[in-house]
Amino acid sequence: MSAHGPGHARWYIERFRRLAAEGADLAGEARFVDALVAPGGRILDAGCGTGRVGAELFRRGHAVVGADVDEELVAAARADHPGATWVHADLATLDAAALGWPEPFDAAVLAGNVMPYLAPDTEAEVLRRVGLAVRPDGVLAVGFGLDRGYSLAAFDVDLRSAGLRLEHRFATWDLRPWTRQAGFAVSVLRRHAGRHPGPLSR
Repeated sequence: MSAHGPGHARWYIERFRRLAAEGADLAGEARFVDALVAPGGRILDAGCGTGRVGAELFRRGHAVVGADVDEELVAAARADHPGATWVHADLATLDAAALGWPEPFDAAVLAGNVMPYLAPDTEAEVLRRVGLAVRPDGVLAVGFGLDRGYSLAAFDVDLRSAGLRLEHRFATWDLRPWTRQAGFAVSVLRRHAGRHPGPLSR
């Protein structure tokens, strides 16, 4: 679930189509994730939006599935970025196996401020479900701005509740060092060794 208002999807689609047409560098998150996985990895673009991150990862040779709750954004991803798989799915109820993805992903990425835009009180459940979709030694890369109503302290509580641990944190997708004065956080997460985040609730 998300907290986007009416008209947000159309604005978002047009914004990123315009930036792409202008030659803007929109691949920073994809470069980051590409460095975390082996060539030809299986990657979940969770909250994929218009597909810009997953599309670049697909271009780099990875098998990509993008999932988003907004059907208009998913339709734009399918139109603009054929090749990868784009599906309509709510991350708060995500069940990868039920959607036909029985093999675990090597990594998942939640970029573009996915976390602050989730419906309130679903953040830990989203992290748990995305974590379940990734193999136990795989990674989750999560980035979001810290001025959008969802604090880093709350995120750290939620990731622990989801059975994940923080492995690295940066201030940007291009690996600038994390400081408490940073306005953005990029976190690399893994599951706690020997800990399973629990079965999916129905």
